[in-house]
Amino acid sequence: MTDPKVGNLEMANSIGANLERADLIDVNLKAGNLEKANLKGANLIGANLIEANFRLANLEWANLEGANLSGANLEGAYLQRANLEGAYLQRANLEGANFKEANLEKADLEGSYLKGAYLKEANLSRANLQRTYLKEANLGKANLKEANFKLANLERANLQGANLGRANFEWANFERANLEGANFKEANLEKADLKGADLGGARNLSFDQLSIVKTLHETKLDEELFIQLKEKHPALFEVPNYHQ
Repeated sequence: MTDPKVGNLEMANSIGANLERADLIDVNLKAGNLEKANLKGANLIGANLIEANFRLANLEWANLEGANLSGANLEGAYLQRANLEGAYLQRANLEGANFKEANLEKADLEGSYLKGAYLKEANLSRANLQRTYLKEANLGKANLKEANFKLANLERANLQGANLGRANFEWANFERANLEGANFKEANLEKADLKGADLGGARNLSFDQLSIVKTLHETKLDEELFIQLKEKHPALFEVPNYHQ
């Protein structure tokens, strides 16, 4: 199809529309409905997509750099290899969305809902993920360097082989998460809940980092770290008291 040049609200109700490779720079689709639309390879740089509905939409390879998706619904959307650098996704519904190999560098996802989202090999370096809900999300081999996950819920999430270098996980919940082989170089784990998490083979993970977490109850650790921490901080291995 010919790439359309679209102005304000001309596609406010385009359910299932075919907009593959469309030129939509700076388009205003606030609260628009593009459920199941095909936007593969579309150019949405700087677009206003606040509270828009992209449920089950195809945004593979789309360019959403600097776009505003605050409060948008992207449940089950396909965003493989999409460019969302510097995009605004605060309080967005991203449940089950596929972000494989997507670029979310410096994106703001504060308070967004990412349950079961697929972020394998995605780039989230320097992104803001404060208070995000990432239960059962897949972040395997993702780049989380210098990202902010303060108060994030990563319960049962998969972070196997991920790069957590200099990331902030203060008060984050890693209960039953898979962190096997992850790189923790200079990551902040202060008051993080690691109950039942798998830290086997974790790289650049130090005694000092783990000595300030909330709990290591039932946590899988390499033997050397386990022995040191058990000796110096035995309380970390006790059943945690969440009312303290």
